[in-house]
Amino acid sequence: MADIKDPENTIIITLKDGPVVIELLKDVAPKHTERMKVLARAGKYDNVAFHRVIDGFMAQTGDVEHANMEAPGYNPRRSGTGGSDLPDLPAEFSKLSHDRGTIGAARSQNPNSANSQFFINFKDNSFLNGQYTVYGRVLSGMEHVDKIQRGEPPVNPDRMISVKVAADV
Repeated sequence: MADIKDPENTIIITLKDGPVVIELLKDVAPKHTERMKVLARAGKYDNVAFHRVIDGFMAQTGDVEHANMEAPGYNPRRSGTGGSDLPDLPAEFSKLSHDRGTIGAARSQNPNSANSQFFINFKDNSFLNGQYTVYGRVLSGMEHVDKIQRGEPPVNPDRMISVKVAADV
């Protein structure tokens, strides 16, 4: 696993193939960083599916409203259409590029509509620069991200088994 320098701003996502360590970029996107930590600490991301995984592009997850099979009223066709019960976040665009392993905030057409969903870039996707907030990057475990089941939605979606702030582990 990666050498964790700032445990309070590091997320550990456990996938079926192993842990993914993510450095949150609090100086670049403080609101998005804080939201991820709040939802992780509340257990909201645990068992949430990767509902949109496009080969050569990215893996999207984080619909805490619809993507948890144990949640009341679970409907796989709604997965990817919701967020959390917290208000949407304003865009925190920066000069950072959407490179392989960066974490971006998923949103609707409205730039200020990011909430709980995020994506991990499989490759450099510079065409997203300036349009989606970059707020983290994979420090280790990208080989596990590369193994996430593809599909929109995948037939048998992979899930984030657990999502924890490193300071709490």
